[in-house]
Amino acid sequence: MNKYESIIIVNPNVDEAGLKALEEKFTGLINENGKVESVENMGKRKLAYDIKKFSEATYMLFNFEANPASIAELERVYRITDDIIKYIVIKK
Repeated sequence: MNKYESIIIVNPNVDEAGLKALEEKFTGLINENGKVESVENMGKRKLAYDIKKFSEATYMLFNFEANPASIAELERVYRITDDIIKYIVIKK
């Protein structure tokens, strides 16, 4: 298993309960084929440029270990989740 870092940029209109639900959803998905080491809600920040007409958004950082094959599924779920504006997964 490899170590990965993933940052998701979440729609700023999502409330605390919605953020907690997203965190639980992706933690569960990662734990199916790996292990989450830490999750950090970095809070609402101003974006360098507008993304989908939003000038600020909430950032969440996931550090985890996973099989390389499971990353494609994680990114697929990121893409189809409406509350996620942008995401990136990086191998450490």
